[in-house]
Amino acid sequence: MTVSDAQIAFVRDLFSPLGQVSTRKMMGGLAIYHEGTVFALLHGSGQLYLKGAGGYGDELEKLGATRWTYRRSPEAKDVKMPYWTFPESALDDPEDASHLAREALARL
Repeated sequence: MTVSDAQIAFVRDLFSPLGQVSTRKMMGGLAIYHEGTVFALLHGSGQLYLKGAGGYGDELEKLGATRWTYRRSPEAKDVKMPYWTFPESALDDPEDASHLAREALARL
């Protein structure tokens, strides 16, 4: 599944308080950048993820976020990605979403 123009517009609007946000389609999803640094991803499924480096993932979990994991095959171990689901409470609030993004960027 590929991200749509409407999803890209949503992401740009959501993070508009950050200022310069750019995007790049990658493997059916979307990488989201601020000043050249990836801080979030939009999965092809529509799930938005925020980078949780530097211990920020623990803080995101306190907000109800979960870590992105997947398996390459049924017998393989889970692969843990450095991204957490975007807190639902911030999906409709550009100021809150941008605050979370700034926190993520500060740890990169």
